[in-house]
Amino acid sequence: MSQEAALEVAMQLIMYGGEAKSCAIEAMAAAKKRDFKVANERMTAARAALLEAHHAQARVLAQEAQGIEQPLSLFMIHGQDHLMTSIAFVDLAQELIEVYQVLAQ
Repeated sequence: MSQEAALEVAMQLIMYGGEAKSCAIEAMAAAKKRDFKVANERMTAARAALLEAHHAQARVLAQEAQGIEQPLSLFMIHGQDHLMTSIAFVDLAQELIEVYQVLAQ
């Protein structure tokens, strides 16, 4: 993979990871207001963004598995970190939304 292609993947990880986190924040805000329909819609969008990030990540991992050396850059490290943080954030947001739902009953 060229450095340009690796940079593109890193940017996709950052972009989609950020989108997922933003959607999860919006979902939590909606749940806090007891608007669980919007909360669920935003969580669906968050998971869709994570899926896009995973597709980008999978391309790099598949090439690495085939023995194609991948260039390592600070952008890729940041992208991977951003994705992992976003995954944890979305998971925790889902738990918090469920707590809000229990409290609303």
